[in-house]
This record gives sequence, C-alpha cells and structure tokens, in this order.
Amino acid sequence: MNAEYVIGAGAMLSEGPVWWQRSLLWVDIERRRIHRWTPSTEKHEHWEFPHRLGFVIPSTRGDCIVGADATLARVDLGSGRLTPWTRPASEPDSHRFNDAKCDPAGRLWAGTLALSEAPELGTLYVVGPDAVPMPRVSKVTISNGLAWSSDGRTLYYIDSATRRVDAFDFDFVTASIANRRTVIRFEDGLPDGMAIDDAGNLWVALWGGWKVACHDPRTGRRLAEVPLPVEAVTSCCFGDDDTLWITTASRDLDAASRAAQPLAGGVFRVQVGIGGPAVVPFAS
Repeated sequence: MNAEYVIGAGAMLSEGPVWWQRSLLWVDIERRRIHRWTPSTEKHEHWEFPHRLGFVIPSTRGDCIVGADATLARVDLGSGRLTPWTRPASEPDSHRFNDAKCDPAGRLWAGTLALSEAPELGTLYVVGPDAVPMPRVSKVTISNGLAWSSDGRTLYYIDSATRRVDAFDFDFVTASIANRRTVIRFEDGLPDGMAIDDAGNLWVALWGGWKVACHDPRTGRRLAEVPLPVEAVTSCCFGDDDTLWITTASRDLDAASRAAQPLAGGVFRVQVGIGGPAVVPFAS
C-alpha cells in the first residue's frame, strides 16, 4: 500500500486525526494548533491556542472538545474561542491530556500522561455530559489509541509504553470496563493511535516503526502494513470511504534526520480496501 503525502510537512507533533463533515481535523500538540483540511476545496485552516492540545473531538452541540494541557475545554471553531470545561482534580500542571475518542454512547474517553513521560503517572478517564471525569485505568504511562468493537462489547486500548493493545469487556450502560487482557504485542515500534475497520481489524500507528500495521485482535496476527517515509507515525482514522488518514511527527528528529525525512510531521492518505465506522461525536 503506497501512502500519498497530503499536507503539513514540518509540523512537530501532528496527532488525533478525525474525519468530520467531509473535512479532516487534527492537532499539532507542541505547536498548540488545531488544523482542518477540506479535500474537495484543498482549503487548509488552523487555529492557535495557549495550551498544548492533545486531541480534538467534535460534539453534537457544534463545537469541539479538546484536551488543553491538563484541562478539558470546548472550542468554537467559528470564533476560535476556547472555554475551559472540566478538569480532573488529581491532574497536576505537569500532566497533559493525550489521545481521546467517544464511545458508542457519545461519552468521552481521554487519557493523560506526565510531560516528562515518567512511568505510570497518567490515567484514562470517561466523561459524560455532566462533565465529571471518572477514572477507568490508572498507572498509565502514555495514554493513546482507543477503539470499540462493532457490537460495543469490547474496548481496545493502548498505553504506548507497554508495546501492547489491550482489550476490556465494555458495559454500554455503565461505561465500566473489566477483564483486561493483551491481544496484540509489538516489537517494531511503539503503538500510538489506532482505528478499527468494518471487519473489526485494528490499524495501529507505530511510533519509531515507519508504518501503520493492521492486526486482527482476535488472533493477534498482522494482516497488512502501510509503510511511511517518516519514522514517527502517530495516529490514523478512516474517511468516508476506504481512505485511511495518517498523521506523523518531527518532534524528536535531529538535523540530519529532518533532512532525511522532509515530510515528517505531515498528513498522509492511503486506500486500504476497507472502510471504518464514522467518528462518534461527544453527546452534549
């Protein structure tokens, strides 16, 4: 599968792609920006904020939920205004939110990490319309990819430092999880963001791995790879068809590596022959 470069080379830490209303949203965490690119018009917009932005998730209200350092905030892309919304009481200023997604009921699942990336200081939370963050997984090092099975009974989750994808039994009514087990292990990079396709397979971005890898979580078997000309592959999402959108980073590259990877930080796309479920907006 040959990925096509689209836009954004030179970004520091492009992350969290979301396909929404025929446009791609993503963040550059370290440059504190939300980006939006509309393929039909090739219009590229971005908004800058005073916080590191770990993710951007659309809501049913018409705005977006973002992780703004250790606070969850709402952003109106029409005005560019950011309004603090809620914050876990236990999260210090030395932490920030990282990856996030909404479950099938529209509740936000968002995880934190220490800025130093010191081990086991982060937490995965679930937040509903009541704006109360409820911890679900503790002792997390780098909270990352999330996905739900099509029947809504399984949550897949990545703490990158473990080099694993773990699965939990998921209760749709209570948003509780149980029976944690490992379904995929990696030796060729750190698993970062991920997307699930319509067949239930997981497409996992590999930081340091130069690729996105597709695995069957029921067997752990690798089914396909999408090679990238960039070492730090950060996340992926499905568009309206069989297009997989992929984000990358340049943050940790030295001068020689930047010269060798001129597209680092950019967004790529590739047709993978299968689609994935539409993004679930935050229900509010």
